[in-house]
Amino acid sequence: MKLFYLPGACQIGIHALLAEIGKPFEIEKAARPNTPEFEAYLQINPKGKVPALIRDDGSLLTEFPVIALYLARSNPDRGLIPSDIEGEIRVLEMLEHLVSTVHMQGYTRARRPEKFAPSESEHAAVKAQGLKIFQAGLDRAERQINGKDWLFEKMSIADFALFYLEHWSVLNGIGSLGPGCQAHHDRLWAKDNIRRAVESELIN
Repeated sequence: MKLFYLPGACQIGIHALLAEIGKPFEIEKAARPNTPEFEAYLQINPKGKVPALIRDDGSLLTEFPVIALYLARSNPDRGLIPSDIEGEIRVLEMLEHLVSTVHMQGYTRARRPEKFAPSESEHAAVKAQGLKIFQAGLDRAERQINGKDWLFEKMSIADFALFYLEHWSVLNGIGSLGPGCQAHHDRLWAKDNIRRAVESELIN
């Protein structure tokens, strides 16, 4: 398998998940829009974004929740998604909320207000709204952890979505982690395999 990445982007959650699963994979740096390399990347992933995963059969998977679910289902021995339907839908519900709302509607507004408002005069309000959404998501995760090691009773793919949001908060000072989320982040970051995987994005 090959994971396409951009340094510091949300694929760090998938990269950490791959490292935790422990099967062989490669990484390759993608290209950003408005660069000479971007057209070539569009031939690989027409969506032009990350994460993108080339599977062993050569087929492409995109979108964080889809890739995470595929990795969990194709590695059932790791127990990264519950086997009962109620447990599964609750993990997927949390995963989707973290990616589509906390990240895309919250963090992106706080970091890239120009995507939501063309007028610079509106950017401060957009950033404030984004921070509010992002913080509400972190607070919800804090309540969900509620003294546990993970969002649910066992480590799941939802924990890797929360991890990249926590990591962004730690690195960029956006939002405030409660003690449960801080410990959750630190628990994953303390794993040598995960830390090495994420740090490798900065040197490749």
